[in-house]
Amino acid sequence: MYNDLFQMGIEYINIVFMVFALVLFTLFSTIGYLSSRSSIHYRKKHSIGDISRLVDTPMAPSITIIAPAYNESLTIVDNVRSLLALRYAKYDIMVVNDGSRDDTLERLVEAYDLVKKPHAMDSEWPSKPIKGIYKSTNPSFSRLTVIDKVNGGKSDALNTGIHLSESKYIGCIDADCLLHPDALLHVVRAFFQRSRKRVIAVGGVLRVANSCKIDEGQLKEIRLPKSWLARFQLLEYTRSFLLGRMGWGRLDSLLIISGAFGFFDRQIAVDVGGFDTDTVGEDMEIVFRMRRHMHEKGLPYTIEYLPDPLCWTVVPENLKTLVNQRDRWSRGTLETLRRHRDMLFNPRFGRLGMLSYPYWFFYEWLSPLLEFFGFLTIILFWAMGILYFEFFLAITLAVYSFAVMFSLYAILWEVWSYNQYQRTKDVFLLIACAFLEPILFQPIVVWSSVQGNYKKLFRVPAGWGTQVRKGFAKA
Repeated sequence: MYNDLFQMGIEYINIVFMVFALVLFTLFSTIGYLSSRSSIHYRKKHSIGDISRLVDTPMAPSITIIAPAYNESLTIVDNVRSLLALRYAKYDIMVVNDGSRDDTLERLVEAYDLVKKPHAMDSEWPSKPIKGIYKSTNPSFSRLTVIDKVNGGKSDALNTGIHLSESKYIGCIDADCLLHPDALLHVVRAFFQRSRKRVIAVGGVLRVANSCKIDEGQLKEIRLPKSWLARFQLLEYTRSFLLGRMGWGRLDSLLIISGAFGFFDRQIAVDVGGFDTDTVGEDMEIVFRMRRHMHEKGLPYTIEYLPDPLCWTVVPENLKTLVNQRDRWSRGTLETLRRHRDMLFNPRFGRLGMLSYPYWFFYEWLSPLLEFFGFLTIILFWAMGILYFEFFLAITLAVYSFAVMFSLYAILWEVWSYNQYQRTKDVFLLIACAFLEPILFQPIVVWSSVQGNYKKLFRVPAGWGTQVRKGFAKA
């Protein structure tokens, strides 16, 4: 009897994994198709018309770019240079030095002729105290404001910028990112291209700046990263941003905008209380709250997603730093899903409740855990001598083949659309990454996710995690 029950349990496990894999294949194929259609539509729609007309138009809205900085001395000067070179009239830059322990503030003061200005503290100030507000004595840097404050975390720094900003829109970027000179023109066009729906947020694709040549805050030469760890992340970003999020944007069901490049309607962000300071996944959580706010008010809205290569960021080349980053991402995902769990299969939220949230729950949060426990199950079955090797080999090859094909499709789509890596050698190296990633890189991602979930579920103390920064390569 017990043997029959055990055998039945094994069969059920096999069925669960097969169904999960088939649904995953179908969903990813559909998202890939939708993202391709969306990219083609985007390129056709914006191939006509001169975007530069938005530079000086009197109807152009104001934008404040907020860049939280904590120990960013290696990249902060180049980052601000790239922001000062943006082609747009009505914008300002607010760097929030969030209690850095290195010489981030000193480098900014020296590079941009900053002096401390008197300021009055609001008695009802919602964030950590401000120690100083700095402005430049050089008229060329009049757009720049540096806020020096007590450390309170990234969300607290962003809320400081939101509170001090008077612009219609706010842009939230990381201090180790470089923006394309036309980035704001694309963002503004996205905010105004809808007539019946209010655009509450605009996100975009992140590109990897590791090993690229940077001079005076400008991207001079695009190169494939020298580090294999960075190459795997480049492939992952290409697949995730250019195919995954673009496809969800096509469905108007996007639930996350990267904290490295996200622009928001300031009034809506204020209405929902700004960024949550009790989560490490603030970029995802605020999108959830903004969408809920609009749904509950019954207001027509949308979120736009841009496939253009507008933002370049430095990814970890150190294994420990990468694991800390992915650990934090998994904790942030779990925190956000738990707080908004009433959305799961809730028809009141439309596609968000019936499609987007279930996807994030089952395939972004649960999938790495299933991969990990599936691996343990295989080892257990092998040790017990009950592993059905033919079935194991078949499903493993199927999953591996699909993962490689999806990555190859992402590479080919990148070559067809924006073709950032024009050397034939670079394309072949990315193809090699597609074959190696499921074996060498995916286990790291899975283990990081398991570690993050363990910390969160069992309340192991964990904060933002140590991040070792790598500066830009100089031309």
